[in-house]
Amino acid sequence: MTSTTSLFSPVEADLRLLSENLKQLVGNRHPILSAAAEHLFGAGGKRLRPAIVLLISRATMLEQDITSRHRRLAEITEMIHTASLVHDDVVDESSVRRGVPTVHSLFGNRIAVLAGDFLFAQSSWYLANLDNLEVVKLLSEVIMDLAAGEIQQGLNRFDASLSIEAYLQKSYYKTASLIANSAKAAGVLSDVSSEMAQNLYYYGRHLGLAFQIVDDILDFTGSTDVLGKPSLSDLSSGNLTAPTLFALKEKPFLEVLIDREFSQEGDLEQALQLINEAKGIERARELATQNACIAVEYLADLPASESRQALVNMADYVLSRLY
Repeated sequence: MTSTTSLFSPVEADLRLLSENLKQLVGNRHPILSAAAEHLFGAGGKRLRPAIVLLISRATMLEQDITSRHRRLAEITEMIHTASLVHDDVVDESSVRRGVPTVHSLFGNRIAVLAGDFLFAQSSWYLANLDNLEVVKLLSEVIMDLAAGEIQQGLNRFDASLSIEAYLQKSYYKTASLIANSAKAAGVLSDVSSEMAQNLYYYGRHLGLAFQIVDDILDFTGSTDVLGKPSLSDLSSGNLTAPTLFALKEKPFLEVLIDREFSQEGDLEQALQLINEAKGIERARELATQNACIAVEYLADLPASESRQALVNMADYVLSRLY
């Protein structure tokens, strides 16, 4: 299994600088917000999204060093992602994230919502200061998509008629949009051709979908220690993901359990058994693999470099989380 340490080696120094800058960017305007930010940015996330931005920046700027705008884009990407996690945790009533207490469990819902709002607002301000209208449009769309995905997920709870297409659309909004649009934005800042910029977008889109599908599989197969949150939390809260949706086609009784919201003793365990029997997890794994392979195809026109190879290996890393 590829470790993130070896995967990110071309941008290791860039990521160290990013971690230092993130805490400074939030500043000391309010002690509670600063404490919340310190807690978030020190919670040991993988930094996958800013790493992709930095790797694309380096892969498209082979003759010269990346600019301060590339670095700021990576920081903005992580701020937007972190803000969305704070709000998600409030909505999902999660007490743990990445193995540490969530912001709302430490500071209360009100502060958590405001801390998320503050990070969104601050990322928007830094975004505007990049002075690149196309990049502003790309990342502003992400913030809208994140909200749309969360709303869609809330409206579709325990909806057994949800299609795989609708699930993938929600997964795009919630996860892939940020990776896709920030990948394209990195290319735009490097002045790549419009065709190359679009290829970078599709790389991010398919990699992001693969990442989300793998995350959804891990909700069934991972331990609480690995996930940093309780397993089966998606299923029990009515968030129906790829393994369940595939299984529903073969196991009609699963719909009965979903319709009664797993309210009877043993319902959740029975649902898991039906999903396993129907090979729902296996089919979801195939869907993740398909998207990861498509992502790599969109890197074909990038010149060979250590950073390009890391972007290719990223697809293997995303899938390797399953094993």
